[in-house]
Amino acid sequence: MATHTNTPTSTRTNVQKASMVVGAVFLLVGVLGFVPGITANYDQLHFAGHHSEALLLGLFQVSALHNIIHLLFGAAGLLLARTATGARSFLLYGGIIYLVLFGYGLVVPQDSAGNFVPLNGFDNVLHLLLGVGMVALAVILTKGHAKAHA
Repeated sequence: MATHTNTPTSTRTNVQKASMVVGAVFLLVGVLGFVPGITANYDQLHFAGHHSEALLLGLFQVSALHNIIHLLFGAAGLLLARTATGARSFLLYGGIIYLVLFGYGLVVPQDSAGNFVPLNGFDNVLHLLLGVGMVALAVILTKGHAKAHA
């Protein structure tokens, strides 16, 4: 009797599992951003821009665009988790994107047209933590591998 080592459950690496978890969390956050009650001031949710006063969990300024980005980012995490190389890329480059977004949030005034996502101070701190965490997962979970296995 042959065992199939290519089944998704038996061959997932830790980096793939991490990508799946991070992707699922982004999907959940994207959905919750559209749920009144979980998102305070839901009636003030705008498509984009700093005028959106909707606050996910009463803290994080969101807009429909912000929520859609979370949904797309989450879907990317799940899709790229199909291979170790894709999962590592999602975590590494996604983390770098969040670090850039953190920097962007620091330099762009919150009440300017440049704050189109929108971002507030809580978003900035979260983006820093996400960026560092995602890059760390990519590096730590593939440490010792010359190349992540496809």
